[in-house]
Amino acid sequence: MTKLLQVARPQFLIAGLALFLFGAAWAILLGATFSLSRLLLGYLVLLPAHLSISYSNDYFDLAVDKLGKPSLFSGGSGVLADHGELRRPVKWVAVVLILCSLVLGILFQAMYSYPIWFLGFVVAGNLLGWFYTAPPLRLAYRGLGELSIALAVGFLIPEMGYLVMRGYLDGDGLLFAIPLMLYGLALILAVEIPDEEVDRLGNKRTWVARRGRGFGFTVVGISLLLATLFFFCLSWLYSRTYPLDFRILGLLSLLPLGAGMIGMVRRPVERQLAVKLVNGIVVSLAVLCILADGYLVYCLATR
Repeated sequence: MTKLLQVARPQFLIAGLALFLFGAAWAILLGATFSLSRLLLGYLVLLPAHLSISYSNDYFDLAVDKLGKPSLFSGGSGVLADHGELRRPVKWVAVVLILCSLVLGILFQAMYSYPIWFLGFVVAGNLLGWFYTAPPLRLAYRGLGELSIALAVGFLIPEMGYLVMRGYLDGDGLLFAIPLMLYGLALILAVEIPDEEVDRLGNKRTWVARRGRGFGFTVVGISLLLATLFFFCLSWLYSRTYPLDFRILGLLSLLPLGAGMIGMVRRPVERQLAVKLVNGIVVSLAVLCILADGYLVYCLATR
């Protein structure tokens, strides 16, 4: 059981929860009624779907993960490489978690009379997570994994938070989709960087495996820069339209931008140094999500 729990890799849940809460807080700031029950049940729909990705990825990525060494954020959990007898249980845990997400989604939709397309939203998120590495799509092996993760991080997770509070999706809910998808792209490229060699050996056609670590660090830096510029552009375009100061979010975004610029300038080829820089980038992204949540809560408390 301890080994099975290690596969969950809970460090990735922090940013997911923060993004969900960001979407929910944004909806409340725009006038949605706060409901603790909807917030909790809505996150319980998301949580097993998010957890299932770690289990399905470990299962379907085993052949590749055996070739390398896991780090804090890359290379899987490393559990199945040493405990092959757990491979089948890991797969079933992933399936059961997806079923839990779908059942809770049906329960949420029935309890709060949400439109039926809410279930389509839940199903799409689960399918995207499963087919990230599962056949026949195997998105991560076809050069599509980066776009799928950017979509999940920048759209599906925060919009889930917005949807459970607001009851519908609208243009205001999509306001942060572009910078958040840029952060999602930076995240997935960062975690791919340490695995460049093993992904190439395992025919996993990630962008980093095809173009190298230097390319990965460059795109990460550019993505983070564009996200920061987007926040300041929002400040210029909507300075009086919304009940928050987009410049604050722009200033907070300088934290991951700084980490990304260091990686972009240094562009290390050696894996050990690359892992250290990647860890800094990923941690800074998680801290940004938490600080952004804190700022929205502050706006709610002082409006």
